[in-house]
This record gives sequence, structure tokens and C-alpha cells, in this order.
Amino acid sequence: MQYTVNDIAAALINGAALSENQLVLQLGQCRLSVQSNSDELIAHLRHYFAHALGNPGEPDIQIIAIERDEPQLGIDFTDWKREPGKTGRKDSYADFTGARLVRKVRTGMVFLQSEKHRIAAGACMQHDNQVINFINAQYMNWLQQRDWLICHAAGLVRHGHTLGIAGLSGGGKSTLMLHLLEQPDIAYLTNDRLFIRRENNEIQAAGIPKLPRINPGTIVHNPRLRPLIDEAERNRLLALPRDELWEIEDKYDVMIEQLYGPGHIASDSPLRAFLVLNWQRGSDAPLELKEADLFQRPDLLGAIMKSPGPFMQYTDGSFLMDHQELNPQPYLDLLRDIPVYEACGGINFEALQRSVMQELLA
Repeated sequence: MQYTVNDIAAALINGAALSENQLVLQLGQCRLSVQSNSDELIAHLRHYFAHALGNPGEPDIQIIAIERDEPQLGIDFTDWKREPGKTGRKDSYADFTGARLVRKVRTGMVFLQSEKHRIAAGACMQHDNQVINFINAQYMNWLQQRDWLICHAAGLVRHGHTLGIAGLSGGGKSTLMLHLLEQPDIAYLTNDRLFIRRENNEIQAAGIPKLPRINPGTIVHNPRLRPLIDEAERNRLLALPRDELWEIEDKYDVMIEQLYGPGHIASDSPLRAFLVLNWQRGSDAPLELKEADLFQRPDLLGAIMKSPGPFMQYTDGSFLMDHQELNPQPYLDLLRDIPVYEACGGINFEALQRSVMQELLA
């Protein structure tokens, strides 16, 4: 059977009536609206995106999120190739003229991406993080269609300038970022997706409204984060060997303004420097912070570059394919005049925090 985009959209919505309540976000110059058949979902998303709420008006992007049983569309999906170092099946997809369906393998959530339809369908409340990611993916597309370049990095702002923090998965960039947020004059920009673009004679940095998601190993050693885990569970986790605790994957959202206070979230600012975490767990070597040349260090550049993923739709309506290689040249062109530092040796968050404050964000 030949499906049209409208057929797929109708099948995902499945006759559900949309609530009059809607979420409106103002993300930089982009206004985005979310409608749903679930008032509970809209209320939950409004709480999560409280720092980015916008005023009603004609949106640039419209999203529909349908709370329903797992969609059974009778469509064959192809597994999306994982990035190097990642294992297991995560996303699968099916392409149609001007549209892409993405199915999350573990949860059964299905997402329709096209220029006209942006629909999430499935157990949206149970898998709210995937709905949040889909919302953020639309803003990411909006940015990239306007020549912003995606980096696999966190971002912090101090004195009106951004520090990008990159590293291999599990390298501790979220932990370092939350240590640095203890400083009252530092604001959160982004946790894992940093966007850069040349504007006039500066490299501008922008974030997406995605709050940090952290593992228990980050929480139990940070007094401010302790409310995220009850005392009995915290004591159980602290009794584990350090390496075992480090490996636990059980994500918790960090509501930045609730924990650190109002005004601790920024939307954009000029990029001042990049820090790449290349330290080693278990190493006894002293921490060393040194400037690096990305033209001579493709390994560090590889930690900064990031594939946009299966939701990436270009302005001509076509989609990113999983076999497309990342082009390092745009990154080198933008970062050629930005100081890049490498943290190596053994992991020492306290020492690196001091160095960052004294040298990179002074």
C-alpha cells in the first residue's frame, strides 16, 4: 500500500481530540507550539520548559503529541546506524516523500517528521523525555537550517561569554558543569547540544531548552543534588565500588532554576573557549590543563563534532542519512580563532573547577 503523509498523520492521531490547552515556547527568535489530547502532558511540559515559556501567537513550528497505545502502522522500519562507541538498537526509521517516521525501538514511540506534520504518538507521559527530545529536535532543525553548527558539548556562561565543555560519553562534562554552577555568577546554557555560528566578527553560542539528565554517580557526591534521590537509596549507592557507581545509567532531570535559583539559565552568548575532557578514570597522573590545536588533534575535534540524528530535515525537505560522514571543515573554520583546552591526567573535578574559574572563565 502506498501511504501519503496525510495518511500517516491521521493514523497516528487516530481520531483523538486536541485540548484547547497548548504549550508555547519562545526559543531565541523561534516560537514553537505544542498541542495534545492530554492536558496532563501539556501541564507536565509547561513545568519542564518553565524557563522558555512564550506568549501566544502564530508559531514558526507546530507539534502535536498524542497520548495513546503503541501505534501499529504495518510499516517496515530500518534500524538507524548508531554512532561509533554506541551499541544496541535505539532508533528505526521509514522514509516517505517529504517525510520520515522514526520509531523508538525500546519504547514503541513513533514520530512523524515533515515540513507540515510534526507528531509524537504513543505513551507520551511514560516516555516524556522522548517527547521533550522531539520538541528540542524541531528547534535544532530550525537552528541548523539557519547555518548553526551542532556540537556535542555542554555550555556555561559567565561575564557574558560561553565556555563549551566536550568529552567522550561518560567523561564527566555534566558533573563538571554542575560543580561550576555552584558559582553564583555562572549560568547554564546547554547540557549536551551546543550550537555555534559566526555573527559579524564573533562566534556566537546558543543552547537548547534541554535540562541536564544525570546519573546517580553525579548526584550522590553533590550536596545540592541530594533531593533528587532519597537518603536510603543514596546510602545504598555510596556503598557501591566507585567504578560500579560510575557505570550506572539511571537518568534524573536537574531542574536548574529550582535547585540553583532564578536567572541561572542563558539562551546565547559569544563563545570564549572550548574545553575537551580527555582525562582518564583510575589514572594517578596529576590533572593537566593545556591548550590544544584542533588542526593537529582530530581526536579532540571528534569529541566536539556531533551528528544531528534521524530527525534532521534540510530546507529542501530531504533528510540526513545515517551513512553521511561528518565534515570537520566547518568546525575548523568556526573554531580556528577560539582557544581550545585539553584536560588530561587523572579525573579531579575540584582541581579542574579551580583552573576553569581562574583561566577559562575569569
